[in-house]
Amino acid sequence: MENKILIIEHEFKAPLELVWRAITEKELMKKWYFDISDFKLEVGSKFHFEGGEEGKRYVHLCEILEVIPQKKLKYSWKYEGYPGLSFVTFELSHKDGKTKLKLTHEGLETFTNPDFARDNFVGGWNHLIHESLKEFLENGKALRYW
Repeated sequence: MENKILIIEHEFKAPLELVWRAITEKELMKKWYFDISDFKLEVGSKFHFEGGEEGKRYVHLCEILEVIPQKKLKYSWKYEGYPGLSFVTFELSHKDGKTKLKLTHEGLETFTNPDFARDNFVGGWNHLIHESLKEFLENGKALRYW
């Protein structure tokens, strides 16, 4: 099966430190991403969360694989009870007073459940990065954490 890596990029009008905190601190993550009560920012740490639509909830099982503070976060991503293993990487860089986020999700072709089709990830990640995270970082909601 062809490996089609999903890449989403966005430049935020927000300090790099704040974007890093938004993707690595569970109190901030739940404002735009998921409520992940067992998230701990250290390599080898495992966490889980539920996602999906009403009536079709899936348990996501993840393990942190790499942390480079304020630069890179990588974790595995799979589903409880379903075959497949993928990897999510957030990379940050600073340019002209803005923070660039590059999200890479690879291994999507290993999922066989039609609910885990690549197009669903495209829609989900685009919404999370371009709308939810942007709204959180740029419309004053994150300022109280800064």
